Amino acid sequence: MHVSVLLEPSLEYLAIQPDGIYVDATFGAGGHSLAILERLRGGRLIALDADPNARARAAAIEHPSFTFVHANFSELRRVLDACGVESVDGVLFDLGVSSMQLDEATRGFSFRERAPLDMRMNPNEGQSAYDVLATASERELADIFFQYGEERAARRIAHVIVERRAQGALPKTTTEFAQLVAGVVHRPGKRERTHPATRVFQALRIAVNDELGVLREGLHAAVDRLRGAGRVVAISFHSLEDRIVKHTFRDDERLQVLTKKPVSPAEDEMADNPRARSAKLRAAQRKAS
Repeated sequence: MHVSVLLEPSLEYLAIQPDGIYVDATFGAGGHSLAILERLRGGRLIALDADPNARARAAAIEHPSFTFVHANFSELRRVLDACGVESVDGVLFDLGVSSMQLDEATRGFSFRERAPLDMRMNPNEGQSAYDVLATASERELADIFFQYGEERAARRIAHVIVERRAQGALPKTTTEFAQLVAGVVHRPGKRERTHPATRVFQALRIAVNDELGVLREGLHAAVDRLRGAGRVVAISFHSLEDRIVKHTFRDDERLQVLTKKPVSPAEDEMADNPRARSAKLRAAQRKAS
């Protein structure tokens, strides 16, 4: 079951005004959206999600102040223009892959079950993970694994992939690919805290969805459309995302950073929801012009 991470802190930092206009840039299962709607009286909430499966979940919310748009948050400017909204009071980003997507084996985000190597947030657009493995050069693959997964064996993994590709034996499923990576990375006799393929899967997913480029675009769009004293809140789940959020908030002269250090989940939340353990929340407010 999907549990909204850092729900109360995110609402606190959004400082929701009952008549304000807000954006949930990553609708997911709708937990954050529902909590925001409970606090609105005459305001409006616009929710976005690149995952086409989110549309059905959003349709279950019958609220006059709610609008759902199937779109990536990098398209935030276009979405707001289409909704006739010039500026907003707050934008919330809950980044990464939801537990629902991980649990849906056919999406290929996890190696816990055999599934096609897809990993696309929107399975109707762009290259799948298999397409990337089948077409990228050895150097490109090594760069993906090292830069996005901080995988020390990136070059060796990339070399083996290209060798297997030349032999016509490139893995087509999540479990087969995980086994290939584990065969390169695993050190006999050493007990691994996480599966040897974890970092490579993360890296490949980030590359497939251009997650870091999309995040930069989405954050800049959010700041551009904030009205005076408007706030942007971002919840990240790995260091690459958090670094982008931190630098974007710190380097934009229009913003005042509200979180000197990232907010982490309380012990009870981490106990109830293991996915929350790596979560970090940062918030910033637009300065009065």
